[in-house]
Amino acid sequence: MSNEVDIWVDRRPGCGGTTWPAGRVLSDYLTRRGSDNLAGRRCLELGAGTGLVGIAAAKLGAQVLVTDQGPFLPIMETNIKLNRVEDKVKAQELNWGEPLPPNLGSVDIILAADCVYFVEAYSLLIQTLCDLDDAYPNAEFLFCYRRRKKSDKRLFPSLLRKHFNWQEVGDDPNRDIYSRKDVCLLHLTRRKEGVSGKQLR
Repeated sequence: MSNEVDIWVDRRPGCGGTTWPAGRVLSDYLTRRGSDNLAGRRCLELGAGTGLVGIAAAKLGAQVLVTDQGPFLPIMETNIKLNRVEDKVKAQELNWGEPLPPNLGSVDIILAADCVYFVEAYSLLIQTLCDLDDAYPNAEFLFCYRRRKKSDKRLFPSLLRKHFNWQEVGDDPNRDIYSRKDVCLLHLTRRKEGVSGKQLR
């Protein structure tokens, strides 16, 4: 199976219906990590939109659940079929801030890209990240986003560090390139009592 991902975009349901820089950065990073890191593992993608990141993971051998709000399900399902990964990728509605669906199954890696854009959704996103960590405490969290405006650079990190520590991924040779465009790729770990999160620079 080719690792190349074909994506159909549709912006009618909202901005999640197209691809954005952080999604491409995370997809490229997974590809560089290779199938040895993903084959047989179970991934869940938050705010998947088109499903780009999850489909990229599936092409490297992962079993993937791509999630987003209901209006984006047809886009994700179209791209799953377009890339012929129906046996590896399923789409499901998951709304941030609401209780997790009971049928998510096991999860080894949680992926999120370009999920930071609406200030009103910051706390809902972080609540869902916390819920996923509670449900899957051993899962790896890979979180990629572009700091487009002041609230992305200051408010979101200040809310996130109440619950999570993070470290920028250090094994990506393209890090200097996308960092200049204000894209950051992070490993998240749940904050322990009395330990403050690292601030983004």
